[in-house]
Amino acid sequence: MSKRKLRFALFGNIYQSRKSAATQKVLSWVSVYGAELYVDEEYYRFLTEDQRLDVLATRVLKNDDFDADFVISMGGDGTFLKAAARVGNKGIPILGVNMGRLGFLADVNPDDIEHTLRALHEGHYEVESRAVIEVNGHYALNDIAILKRDTASMISIRATIDGQLLNTYQADGLIISTPTGSTAYSLSNGGPIIVPGTNVLALTPVAPHSLNTRPIVIPDSGVIELDVESRSNSFLLAVDGRSMACQEGTKLVVTRAPYNIKVVKRPGQRYFNTLREKMMWGADAR
Repeated sequence: MSKRKLRFALFGNIYQSRKSAATQKVLSWVSVYGAELYVDEEYYRFLTEDQRLDVLATRVLKNDDFDADFVISMGGDGTFLKAAARVGNKGIPILGVNMGRLGFLADVNPDDIEHTLRALHEGHYEVESRAVIEVNGHYALNDIAILKRDTASMISIRATIDGQLLNTYQADGLIISTPTGSTAYSLSNGGPIIVPGTNVLALTPVAPHSLNTRPIVIPDSGVIELDVESRSNSFLLAVDGRSMACQEGTKLVVTRAPYNIKVVKRPGQRYFNTLREKMMWGADAR
């Protein structure tokens, strides 16, 4: 059992106003065990002003200058991705508590919070290492997407891998996904499901003009260079859902990042169990 105070950094979804019971469990447990609690400033205001909760925070986090033993993400997979962006290369394991439907990243049920936190305190947990990708200084745990803007015509994306031409995609966009992100935007566009821990990336076109343009899986050790042409002279770059406008002619270089994100898992918790439940494989609606 741990002999020192654990330090938890708490991040959460400020739009789930009727689900504060789970957060109260976390706050109560932290208080009982005497752990230190750092709370993201925006989430702190939400909890204290909107939810009227008594939050005994050791520190309110105004920026990304923090350290902790664990990060707790209260929300869904989107909230987890935002927390991962704040963690960056700190190497802090992240525990995702799901406040809605079952997620792939946020997969701890609110009813299991106290049991899970007790397991962390006693050292009974596992950590999975998830690959991150980088594009021009921006980092993504799930995916990077190059997309046309609004109602503009399709864009042309010339993709090379380690200097070799792969394809020039005539499409609404192109998604470059990690194994973690393979069950997100890429999957909705016909991309493959990739098991975490496999050192590959998936390139999945969005509404390709040619029907024989298919997703492809490549080693994540390669350097992907993308040149984009657009009739609107601009396009969107989405990094884990955070979108920014780019001017035509901007060269995008995608590589695997020099760090991974650590995801906390309870002993016995397995990816394929979550996959079957999330995808409803084996469910019979008859």
